[in-house]
Amino acid sequence: MSKFESYNIDLKQLDAGTHLFEYELDNEYFKKIDSPEVQKGKLNAQVKITVLQGFFNVLFVVRGAVFVPCDRCLDEMELPIVAEDTLQVKFGADYGEEGDVMLIPENDGKLNVAWFLYEMIALAIPIKHVHAPGMCNKAMATKLRKHLAHMADDEDEGWGIEDEGMANEKRTTDPRWEGLLQILNDENQY
Repeated sequence: MSKFESYNIDLKQLDAGTHLFEYELDNEYFKKIDSPEVQKGKLNAQVKITVLQGFFNVLFVVRGAVFVPCDRCLDEMELPIVAEDTLQVKFGADYGEEGDVMLIPENDGKLNVAWFLYEMIALAIPIKHVHAPGMCNKAMATKLRKHLAHMADDEDEGWGIEDEGMANEKRTTDPRWEGLLQILNDENQY
């Protein structure tokens, strides 16, 4: 028995009309997928298949949350996920694609939705994922800030650090930039 057999939908057994399949995607599911992007989560997935003449319209809806490391402090953070996508499937001689339509062999007739659901979740995760302002691990944020050479004022927000020594420290600009800034100022005067 395949580890994703419970995600098989036998399309040949479906009568005309609409059919709803529900799946709970938990830590065990992500462990089976074995992908580095997401390893933990708790989501509900609905797969709604409408059987039409000659093809199947598949609607995927996923809601819940995944747990990913914060890009700033590396602590685990909960990230809400809401995703929706459609897929059109029809029977063919072999697995393949015909434009936007997925072909599956008629003699098999089964659609496995496990990987489609995972791809939807992975694509719904923003490229940058950080805690809300003030929620990062304070010890890690302090260490990061200590080792930064320079940080713009607008980037200071969200670190949640109450370090008076850093706050009172005057920022200095690398003297090599002063010459470039002078050139820019001279050009702007003309």
